[in-house]
Amino acid sequence: MAADYISKRFAALGLTGPVKGSDNPYIQHFQMDRVSTDAATSVKIGSKTFVFNKDFYALVDGTFAAPTEVQPVFIGYGIGTDAYSDVANAGDLKGKDLVMLMGEPKGKDGKPLLPANGPDGKPRPAYGEPTIQSLMARSGALRPLMARSTFYVVPTDAAFAQIPANFKAVLGREQLAFADTPPRRGQNLFIVSPEMGAALLGTKASGLAKYEKAVAQAGKPVASPFKPATATVQAVQKKEPFTTENVLGYLEGTDKKDELLVMSAHYDHLGVKDGKVFNGADDDGSGTVSVLAFADAFVQAKKDGHGPRRSILFLANTGEEEGLLGSQYYTDHPVFPLESTVADVNIDMVGRVDPEHEGKGDYVYVVGADKLSSELNAVSEATNQKYNPIALDYKYNDPNDPEHIYYRSDHYNFAKHKIPVAFYTSGLHADYHKETDEVDKIAFPAMARRDQLIFHTAWELANRDNRPVVDSNKP
Repeated sequence: MAADYISKRFAALGLTGPVKGSDNPYIQHFQMDRVSTDAATSVKIGSKTFVFNKDFYALVDGTFAAPTEVQPVFIGYGIGTDAYSDVANAGDLKGKDLVMLMGEPKGKDGKPLLPANGPDGKPRPAYGEPTIQSLMARSGALRPLMARSTFYVVPTDAAFAQIPANFKAVLGREQLAFADTPPRRGQNLFIVSPEMGAALLGTKASGLAKYEKAVAQAGKPVASPFKPATATVQAVQKKEPFTTENVLGYLEGTDKKDELLVMSAHYDHLGVKDGKVFNGADDDGSGTVSVLAFADAFVQAKKDGHGPRRSILFLANTGEEEGLLGSQYYTDHPVFPLESTVADVNIDMVGRVDPEHEGKGDYVYVVGADKLSSELNAVSEATNQKYNPIALDYKYNDPNDPEHIYYRSDHYNFAKHKIPVAFYTSGLHADYHKETDEVDKIAFPAMARRDQLIFHTAWELANRDNRPVVDSNKP
């Protein structure tokens, strides 16, 4: 319904549908598979076979479609912080199968060894809780290790019983994969019972407890006493094909029409869960209607004899929430040559005021504008100064940003192809990825100010003499 609405709006504005061979020239169809983990999935350790959704839960990517032998490597609690690190001297773990305790190191007094607050003064993540947040807290340290799989050992049977409820948002959920390409390889994640975890490490529950006491006695990570067992994993996947679509509207430029500026936003959200509709007014209804407003403005400018020199593609992507899928498909199957694409201006969540800026005036977070092109960043800042400036916040542009925002929206697929990007967002809030992200909470005056800045920046990019130079290589 959303794709149909956007395509009709593009047509009504007078944009051209640029997709050749499609039943609707505004629609870029593509095939995908819904992939789920089959109940036949199992892990055999020694003579015992452990059962999926009973002894362990898993998110897998197809690596273990055939029975595959793994030789686990123990890395303590999988924590990598300045105060406590299991990974600082872990060595080369690329392609290995990691096992870690999904708990928290404690000292002799039984209190956590990690300080209550992080270096920024904010409360540190709860590593000891069997939750998604505890896994996310470890992800920053584990991701660079490039392991093949990770096994999280839940510390108690009571905690393991909480896993289905605590991980309801991800466990059992279908994953999406491109039908015409090899399956995406991601991290294979297993959350295992205390019994299965002990078996993987070649020990028993008493052995795990002994390790925890050794850490408490030392007050720091200790060498692994375990001799992990060889295990055989078979993670069987079911695939159901379906068709989805991006929506494209094209405005031809004048003397530089062979060069292209892309203005993008994703029009998907989280769907329906437990009977609740996740409308995603901010994420990313705000970005989608912004793109429609930009299209309206550029079309009107052209009617008034002030059309852009470069052509503009207004791109509404699908599948962002499932892994930047629509923008990946477009950049892998571009309707216009990527070499002629001068930049992507991406808008994702520009409709709210986050807690850090309440009562502090108009602002917008700018992400990625300096990663590939110093000129694009300069254009962004100069344009802001020229037109009633608002505060430009670069918090999420920091390479050490724990949210990793730069990698989490559609601009990143353009950046991977060395196309300069500028990503605009108003930041996270309490309704992020909740059914409460509704239109009555949109701060329209603040959103309008951001969109005015984004439009002026896009106008400059579409009309300046030279395309932004690519003079950096930070992605």
